[in-house]
Amino acid sequence: MARRFRQMTRLAGRFGSDESGATSIEYSLIASSIAGAVILAVYALGDTVQNTFFAKLVGAWQ
Repeated sequence: MARRFRQMTRLAGRFGSDESGATSIEYSLIASSIAGAVILAVYALGDTVQNTFFAKLVGAWQ
């Protein structure tokens, strides 16, 4: 019984000190922040860019 308890405490200690997944979580947070900034910029500038592009396109056909 004591042997099993020591094994479980060692396993829990190794699990608690393992930080290999932390890097992937940090990278996913950074990527989602960048994606959010891009979406916000496209939403904010979308109409302006579309109207300017459309005006140039119409001007080219005239």
